[in-house]
Amino acid sequence: MINKKTFPSGKETIIVIGITILFLMLTAVAVGLRPEHILISILFLLLFFASPVTRKLAVGLLPFIIFAISYDYMRVYPNYQVNPIDVEGLYNLEKSLFGINENGNILTPCEFFAIHNCKVADFFAGIFYLCWVPVPIAFGLWLYFKDRGLYLRYSMVFLFVNLIGFAGYYIHPAAPPWYAINYGFEAVLNTPGNVAGLGRFDALTGLSIFDSIYGRNANVFAAVPSLHAAYMVVALVYAIIKRCNAIVITLFAIIMLGIWSTAVYTSHHYIIDVTLGIGCALLGIFVFEKGLLKLSGFRNFFNRYYHYIQ
Repeated sequence: MINKKTFPSGKETIIVIGITILFLMLTAVAVGLRPEHILISILFLLLFFASPVTRKLAVGLLPFIIFAISYDYMRVYPNYQVNPIDVEGLYNLEKSLFGINENGNILTPCEFFAIHNCKVADFFAGIFYLCWVPVPIAFGLWLYFKDRGLYLRYSMVFLFVNLIGFAGYYIHPAAPPWYAINYGFEAVLNTPGNVAGLGRFDALTGLSIFDSIYGRNANVFAAVPSLHAAYMVVALVYAIIKRCNAIVITLFAIIMLGIWSTAVYTSHHYIIDVTLGIGCALLGIFVFEKGLLKLSGFRNFFNRYYHYIQ
């Protein structure tokens, strides 16, 4: 006899298939359907229909999936169509706050490191920057199997911090340091992504990891705040809340500091961007934990979500 509990309800089936088809149709029209859109849809459907265990995982992963879709959909209406792009103002502010005197010339820290770098630092910079998404997501998956309630808080905060950051992109479109170094202060739309200092890691290892990543950047004028700087802050805070052992917390802190340093060392972000990214993470955590979770309506939604994936 077939156990009916193995399969989702008819209502769930209709909703999931309907949303998936709608997503693919909207994506095809809005940003163009790519292989990864089809792949993520197939994987989600396989997880959702395979078994009750995988169904809970599929639904539990939705905050991360929504994050990826939200980032991709910024292509629909780029931030530079909302507000003017800041290139020179941010550059001058960075120089005035953190400028370094180099033979009588004041350089931004990014300009300084573009001149003064070494292979050891280049290697570790690449390693740290490869961690900025995989480590927080891997930590989230670990939390999912260890503490479902804390996982849901963590994944929702991760999404919330990203949405705050995306809002920042639209409020203040800004060019990264490598843009000012390579192109000057005139904002040229549709400028391709650039590996900047991370190209030294690719050259050192003989790989083209960062070239393949940054060659597909959705929008180069989205430097403020630095979400590179935000993600490990969120991971570290929830590792502390979970009371992970000292080795994990120390490792997360090292990766976090390494990513912050790499962002500046490789000319991907100004110190200002990194600072705002840190503030973005702390703001997201505080508002979610001390604000949203205190609202009865949101708390009820959170509890229903938790019980579904539990």
